[in-house]
Amino acid sequence: MRQFFVSALDVLEVAFVALGLVFIIRTFLVQPFLVQGASMSPNFSDGDYLLVDELSYYIREPKRGEVIVFRFNQGAGEQASNVYYIKRVIGLPGERVEIRDGKIFVYSGGSSDALVLAEDYLPRGRETLVRPGGQTRFTMGEGEYLALGDNRSYSYDSRDWGVVHRDWIVGTARFRLWPPKGLQVFAAPSYQ
Repeated sequence: MRQFFVSALDVLEVAFVALGLVFIIRTFLVQPFLVQGASMSPNFSDGDYLLVDELSYYIREPKRGEVIVFRFNQGAGEQASNVYYIKRVIGLPGERVEIRDGKIFVYSGGSSDALVLAEDYLPRGRETLVRPGGQTRFTMGEGEYLALGDNRSYSYDSRDWGVVHRDWIVGTARFRLWPPKGLQVFAAPSYQ
């Protein structure tokens, strides 16, 4: 009988440690995310199951080109804080961004020279257009980011509702787990 209790305590101890590790990993390091909709097509599809890295943004700020998951805080109450979006970071704090002629122009540090983003992750010929009533010029303040969907024609994004605040950002998409044929690790593209 004593052996049974010792074994039961060992099992409970292992279970407790395992649950503690799962809690720490899930809360501070990695969070699962299910893509819903086509706003990030063709790079992310409806039903893709991703792992979101929550740790990196405790150490550093988001980079241009990274795909972020954030909690959209427009509106009031519980419903607003539970709506998650996945978009790509285009504009960084302190920058000015203009959308014209189907392209994105980024001005940094008060410079009059613009970086025209070469967005190789978009399908050839896909332009960044603005719907009637949408914004074409953005100036990011401290802790503000411009975030756009890759499916520019059908994405509800910063062109419609403005900048994303740093405290809304949950993390960056790091790994696609599902579907199996789409297994992939993600990194921010280089804009040369």
